[in-house]
Amino acid sequence: MNNPIYLDYNATTPIAPEVAEAMKPYLDAYFGNPSSSHIFGRETKQAVENARRLMAGLLNAKLSEIIFTSGGTESNNYAIKGVAYARMHQGKHLICSAVEHPAVTEVFRFLEKQGFEISFVPVDEYGTLIIDELRNAIRPDTILISVMHANNEVGTIQPIVEIAELAHRHNITFHCDGAQAVGKIETDMQKLGVDLYSVAGHKLYAPKGIGALYIRTGTQLEKFMHGADHEQNLRAGTENVLEIVGLGKAAELAKQKLSANMQKMLLLRDRLWDGLKNAIPDIKLNGHPINRLPNTLNVSFPRIEANTLLDEMTGVAASAGAACHADNVDVSHVLKAMFVPMDYAMGTIRFSVGMHNTDKDIDDAIDIVSNTVIKLSKPTLENVPILLPSAEIKLTHYTHGLGCACKIRPQYLEKALASLPIVTDPNVLVGSATADDAAVYLIDDTKAIVSTVDFFTPVVDDPYDFGAIAAANSLSDIYAMGAKPLFALNIVGFPDNRLPIEVLHQILKGASDKATEAGIFILGGHTIEDPEPKFGMAVQGIVHPQKILKNSTALPGDVLIITKAIGTGILSTAMKRGLLDPDTMKLAIRTMSELNNKAASFFEKYTVSACTDVTGFGLLGHLKEMTVGSKVDAEIYSSQVPVLPRVEELATAGVIPGGTKNNMDYVAEFIRWDKTISQPMRLILCDAQTSGGLLIALPAQQAESFLTDLDGLLIHQPMVIGKIIGKGKGFISVV
Repeated sequence: MNNPIYLDYNATTPIAPEVAEAMKPYLDAYFGNPSSSHIFGRETKQAVENARRLMAGLLNAKLSEIIFTSGGTESNNYAIKGVAYARMHQGKHLICSAVEHPAVTEVFRFLEKQGFEISFVPVDEYGTLIIDELRNAIRPDTILISVMHANNEVGTIQPIVEIAELAHRHNITFHCDGAQAVGKIETDMQKLGVDLYSVAGHKLYAPKGIGALYIRTGTQLEKFMHGADHEQNLRAGTENVLEIVGLGKAAELAKQKLSANMQKMLLLRDRLWDGLKNAIPDIKLNGHPINRLPNTLNVSFPRIEANTLLDEMTGVAASAGAACHADNVDVSHVLKAMFVPMDYAMGTIRFSVGMHNTDKDIDDAIDIVSNTVIKLSKPTLENVPILLPSAEIKLTHYTHGLGCACKIRPQYLEKALASLPIVTDPNVLVGSATADDAAVYLIDDTKAIVSTVDFFTPVVDDPYDFGAIAAANSLSDIYAMGAKPLFALNIVGFPDNRLPIEVLHQILKGASDKATEAGIFILGGHTIEDPEPKFGMAVQGIVHPQKILKNSTALPGDVLIITKAIGTGILSTAMKRGLLDPDTMKLAIRTMSELNNKAASFFEKYTVSACTDVTGFGLLGHLKEMTVGSKVDAEIYSSQVPVLPRVEELATAGVIPGGTKNNMDYVAEFIRWDKTISQPMRLILCDAQTSGGLLIALPAQQAESFLTDLDGLLIHQPMVIGKIIGKGKGFISVV
């Protein structure tokens, strides 16, 4: 399979061949510590100082004004915090633009918590800082201004010289994040007049994990890294010789080829723009039409979702907004600051060309992008996809979210439900007043109808498996109420201009087979055309009115049992990113496809106090609903919670669905974490699951017998994971 055309050079660049060649000797032959006085140390010391000379040459700076860091983020942190703490006796007011990279804005947010005052200066419709607004923001106690040289999303180049002059008239230190500018436009420190300038190696064909900070002579900085007196006693830590050599070579190449590279990138960028504009006349250019990076083209396609477009145009690698936020479907802060209309903003793609691109790349990209946009925006019978072998369909590539992780934030949902009218019908036994996932309506003294609905986007690539998992997830709410399912209705959203109808057949077949396993029929349903595939079921069940299980009736002394291992949200995210091995993938699919009927079949034998299933809000989110609804406090034993293989490894690597982070915020005020609980484990306990197990509260003396009855019946052995410790406000201690 051919790789897609890479048009994401603002996210990162490949290491230039000359850079790799320069680094090779420092993998083995030259290994000494640059601080050592013997020959081995002198060799690497010379290499570091040569790289410093090359970087100083690119920036037109003194050798003593260049220090090496671990990358652009560290450079920004050092510059901003260094000035803030060095000059805080003179003032605590800091200024930055509204379109800075998070490597700057998050530092400012941190300093705000430390007592500094922050002003964010707006930009105009092109993303250019409004100088008059900056001038008005300056106060007598302003000590720092930080404005990026060129924006990473839209490419707009800021009026750095003018900002520097304004800052210095007021005795304000001026920092500039140059990560996107170095190697693409001239970065002469003497002409720019900045005091501090950050460089990120991986943006100019050097390795990741290396950067530099220009510190103008005389600039006051509080030391950021403490230790020995490396880097002129400004940045402690043994120098990363291998990568410093690479950065130096990249700086040398950038200086030698700057003019030629600028011209090449400009021609490629404009070729791409002209081609897209001709094919799609209502496309919108974002950023300054002239004063922007020669390689950056940020465009908006009206009424198309950027993530949907990226998933569909598999032959081109680009970004929806900044690459650091590729999984985030919200409008970027840069586009918001520029007041890009919502119809356009949500369809924004950043293309960034580089030195390896060719005219053919650009022409092919124009065809791929324009054809995809036309197909998505103007569905016709001619656009209906041809029948593809099922092995070629990867459903997760047709959606920007995953399963229950796409649920509305629980905080928002609570507010929406609270606004509904109060139900006064006495026959409504369970309604919106509780956090149960099903409603119950009384028919007579022996019968009550249980009704639930669930509906979500794919969590797996195979259509059949997706249908089966969605059905199991929908049926789970019936079992959690202590009821038996009667029948179901399909709910379908389907992109018939993106996927062949055979895919829908397979989804429905998977759901039908799972319904048959549950002993019910699917009697019909409803379908709509949708930009991404979605599937779920409305399920009706029946229960004796005296045997309804709620999630708001847990009692002190109950133990908490879970019937499935957790972590399927994390595994689904890894699956979409191509990071999951086949065996773990199969186990995740089996887990999500497993019905909760076997565990529920024993409920009548035991005095179950409360029950819920663990899905989109995560284990702690659903437990929080139980504890708050029951007015009890609980304790969870983190070491006893069953976790699927590889989940902890992936959580540590940051492979986390967005819904999981929302869940952590949702439960934050109710959770008391033991200090020994790691951050990855906290995320796992809040993982946005799909088709998880049942969370059951029952008397402690019945737990052993209940677990014995289920022994060997389920994929995962049910486990006691905690207990209800007494009456309370719903607090959960995780130990």
